[in-house]
Amino acid sequence: MRLIDELDTLHASYVRAINVAVADDDLARAERLAEEYDHDAIQLIAEREGKTHLLPIRRPQLADSSLRRLVRSLRAGRAA
Repeated sequence: MRLIDELDTLHASYVRAINVAVADDDLARAERLAEEYDHDAIQLIAEREGKTHLLPIRRPQLADSSLRRLVRSLRAGRAA
């Protein structure tokens, strides 16, 4: 399987889990899942590329993944 396919599968599984958390009105869990996705995606890429010796990779505080943006927008919508 190609790396991009594995990343797509990983992303889809996290989207499903985040959707369940949001449906359960557990935005804290949704946010944790978004953070875990970032970690798992980086780990997968490092393993596939033979770069695990570079781990752990620390993302900048301001880094924003699509899943984190989604959860933040849901939080804002609920606060309104």
